[in-house]
Amino acid sequence: MVTEFDVDLAVQRMTERAERAGDDAAARFARSGPVVGKASAPGVSVEVAPGGLLTGLTLTRSALRSGSDAVAAQVMELSRRATRRAGDRMYEVLSPVLEPGQLAALGYAALTPDDPDYDDAVEMP
Repeated sequence: MVTEFDVDLAVQRMTERAERAGDDAAARFARSGPVVGKASAPGVSVEVAPGGLLTGLTLTRSALRSGSDAVAAQVMELSRRATRRAGDRMYEVLSPVLEPGQLAALGYAALTPDDPDYDDAVEMP
């Protein structure tokens, strides 16, 4: 017995599901506001977009006194932490819309309270 498969109908249903998911995601982004990750330490704060694009950097004069290598290392570490936080925010916004495997494939993961990158402030030496 041969089962018929209507390709056009299958494509139409997939398109409708994708459009609904897109609409749901857009509504969630509208409610959540900008999705960014932030991290700070005394004298330095960073803000990144999901994926790690640096969108904000604040340095105080006292931070600059520690030397360019130390400031660069601090900015890199804070950027890494902020990137993980941005991924957590994306996960939070998109988890009702996408499957966990889809979120993981996009590189977004939820942070747990015991994760060192979970806290808002970072203690740096």
